[in-house]
Amino acid sequence: MAASPARRDLRRRVLSALDTAWDELRELTTSSPARFAVIVFVALILLFTALFSLPIAAADGQRAPFADALFTAVSVICVTGLSTVDMYSYWSPLGHVITYIGVNVGALGVLTLASILGLVISKRLGLRAKLIAAGDSNPLRVHGGPVNEGQTVRLGEVGQLLSTVALSTLVIEAGLTVLLYPSLVMAGVDPIAALWEAPYYAAMAFTNTGFVPNSDGLVPFADDYFLLGVLMAGVFLGSIGFPVIFTLWKHYWHFRRWSLHAKLTVITTVILFFAGAGVILLLEHSNPRTFGSMDAWDTTFQAFFVSAMTRSGGFSVVPMGDQYGSTLVVESMLMFVGGGSASTAGGIKVTTLAVLALAVWSEAKGRPSVEAFGRRIPSDVQRVALSVVAWGATIVAVSTVTIGQITQAPIEKVLFDVISGFATVGLSTGLTAELPDPAVYVLALTMFMGRIGTVTLAAAVAATSRSQLYALPVERPIVG
Repeated sequence: MAASPARRDLRRRVLSALDTAWDELRELTTSSPARFAVIVFVALILLFTALFSLPIAAADGQRAPFADALFTAVSVICVTGLSTVDMYSYWSPLGHVITYIGVNVGALGVLTLASILGLVISKRLGLRAKLIAAGDSNPLRVHGGPVNEGQTVRLGEVGQLLSTVALSTLVIEAGLTVLLYPSLVMAGVDPIAALWEAPYYAAMAFTNTGFVPNSDGLVPFADDYFLLGVLMAGVFLGSIGFPVIFTLWKHYWHFRRWSLHAKLTVITTVILFFAGAGVILLLEHSNPRTFGSMDAWDTTFQAFFVSAMTRSGGFSVVPMGDQYGSTLVVESMLMFVGGGSASTAGGIKVTTLAVLALAVWSEAKGRPSVEAFGRRIPSDVQRVALSVVAWGATIVAVSTVTIGQITQAPIEKVLFDVISGFATVGLSTGLTAELPDPAVYVLALTMFMGRIGTVTLAAAVAATSRSQLYALPVERPIVG
């Protein structure tokens, strides 16, 4: 029987609407990859909120409260590691599988993951896909106007970069799993259970999330320096960023051939790692609740472990809430900086700190330009770095004041958990698990804004980039 005219008209209108929606989506991905990233992240968070709300996802078979399901979904997709519930006991085996899948999806980055899938399907990358992928690997591309292709990743190298992303993720997590499995078995973990815990720990280390697959976390392995060292290595590899991994893969140890981005990332990361460990050791060595009961070797090793985890790792052996307030402030500074750009880490990123430090040094020396390793850093990069710090500090300040007012908790603990959420670290003083629902929503929003990046967020909110064909008269206000 032939379709009626009304049905044909309805089908035509539906197909026309789908074509229009598809065209708008394609236009959105090309004209504003930043907005597209925000939309996809929101969609993923809503999807995983629905998954965590399933009764079968909870250990007791009951539907999780909306606030807990939403917060867990945000924490998983944003690879943060904070939780309002006990992740081990609250969720069922299906809930843990959802968590494992979610952190890997969130860590790779939605745009990068989409580009990898497109590369696998089409066997090649078109210009449009390369532009989207380059926008994920180079934050400057969210701004309109010409961008120097020499910065971070060249457009022609995006295909190689995406291959590096996929291969490095698989190889690194597989390598970490192989190293962790015998250590877990020797520590008394059932060999069958270790088959799950080893890849789980590996994924949580490389994605810089910090969730644990057992009830006691890392406490039973506090003296297992090999296992903790492997976790530190996984966190470091995840936090330096895929462009740096790509550079190291391509040029190995030929330091002079590294990109400026790779040099600044590695050098700043190493400096902060050792400086952070030294300050933490100095402040906490006499604290009887943390390092005071340990010998010199244990104290030193744990100081380095805490320094590594505050960069975005999220694992902890020493209770964060038992540390001195001064230590919490120092660790908050380390968390605020975070890891490398285009990495699984959060924060304002180490290259942002490096660029600002070089700008301050150049200004103090009276130099007309900011230079490093024989390269000049343009002024637009300096403005982006300053904008990232300003937006990040504003988000942290507003969130800290809001949650502090809601909970009336000690401000150093509120600040610590807020920065941990913003920088997607996952360490907590214990405050997050006690937050009322309004504060839970505030912290979830903070995690979301921290993960998608302040530059991406600013670009997504901005309508368009407009060229200005005139210059206003110069007048210098008094500064300082």
